[in-house]
Amino acid sequence: MKKIKVPHTLVLLYTMVVLAWLMTMVLPAGQFQTELNAHGHEVVVPGTYEHLVEVDAPSVWSLFTVIPRGLESAQGIIFFIFIIGGALAVLRATGALDAALAHVLERFGGRPALLILMGMLAFAVGSSTIGMAEEYIPLVAILITLCIGMRMDTVAAVGIMVVGYGIGYGTAVMNPFTVLVAQEVAGVTPVSGLGFRLAMFLPFFAIGFWHVLRYARKVRANPAASLVADVPEAQPPEPPVVGNLTGRQKQVLAVTGVALAIVVWGIKQYQWYFVELGGVFLALTIVVGLLARMSLDDMAKNFIGGAGELIGTALLIGFARSIEIMLSDGQVLHTIVNALAQPLQAVGGELSAVGMILIQSVLNFFIPSGSGQAYVTMPIMAPISDIVGVSRQVAVLAYQMGDGFMNMIVPTNAVLMGILGICGIPYERWFRFIWPLMLQLILAGSVTIVIAVLIGYQ
Repeated sequence: MKKIKVPHTLVLLYTMVVLAWLMTMVLPAGQFQTELNAHGHEVVVPGTYEHLVEVDAPSVWSLFTVIPRGLESAQGIIFFIFIIGGALAVLRATGALDAALAHVLERFGGRPALLILMGMLAFAVGSSTIGMAEEYIPLVAILITLCIGMRMDTVAAVGIMVVGYGIGYGTAVMNPFTVLVAQEVAGVTPVSGLGFRLAMFLPFFAIGFWHVLRYARKVRANPAASLVADVPEAQPPEPPVVGNLTGRQKQVLAVTGVALAIVVWGIKQYQWYFVELGGVFLALTIVVGLLARMSLDDMAKNFIGGAGELIGTALLIGFARSIEIMLSDGQVLHTIVNALAQPLQAVGGELSAVGMILIQSVLNFFIPSGSGQAYVTMPIMAPISDIVGVSRQVAVLAYQMGDGFMNMIVPTNAVLMGILGICGIPYERWFRFIWPLMLQLILAGSVTIVIAVLIGYQ
């Protein structure tokens, strides 16, 4: 792995912009006819693709102007993400999130199976609802200390965290960075399909839980069986100081739960979108800051810091949106859609839906940003779903499983590599731990999406 230098994601995305520009030079322009469906969303009409003549390809200058156009086009989700990042930073500054997770882990620390269960559940729920991932990194040391105290190794500890949040992303209920973005791009009602995603959470969580528990039991029975027994850097660090969950922190967590409930209610009852959702999280920021007796200046500094940490994510979204704009300018996007749809259409709705999962899984290596991947792939996958006769909700489901589950294994995932780096776990050792689980999840995901097609999941 040290010999392979993986380019930065921004480099990969701009390379895709250049490739998109080259595709406009060599691919024939074409388009489908479109119509409005029952929900007022524009969808392609299957079987209406036709080549276009006398269409000028974008100029070389467009390689530079398309980026600010992409940022402008994605401004709604970009500014919403900034608000989310600021809100989470203020929440983190209160200590409530860290203390809550630490409290859960400590409470069941003397019982390994319960520690694994409750720890994974906490990480999965956080990722499934508000898209937490990077926020878990400071808890790595706490988790490792608890696991080592019960004769488990650092791989088991990281497994609790990474498998937990990976399952949370893959079966996300209302993750604003993945599900809501993909539904917005696909023209699907925000947070719709909630019941099916809730139903699939438990079996997928059980698969991940059993994988981590089985490995932990093996290490407890024979420490030499640890995948990092011979890696000095992967041995446990000094125990951190863990504070108790205070009354104010409990109030902060309660208010956060109420805010999430308001978000779901507003979306379902009044079709709230990024403006209203951003308003809720901004209000939450102020309320939790006041509850924690945080000064207004500290609230502002934490908010700006949290938003600033997501500048990279915002740029990735803008660059990713630029790919679609470039393809649309050259009017080859529907040409690509038509080409991808042909083999998928030939195998029927069920197998084509499985094919969507595999495509998303591969693309996650190159675009590990969930939001960025949604903007690159959903404009293609959503029309394909129209053509092959499955709902756009199924296309969103294929996206979130391909994106979420692969976060646990792709080396381009900054969160995963950061956690492994903190723990001193070589990537190839982690790969040996995680690849059997990935095969199980892809198989289970394929079965799940076939069921979704058969029941007409909307």
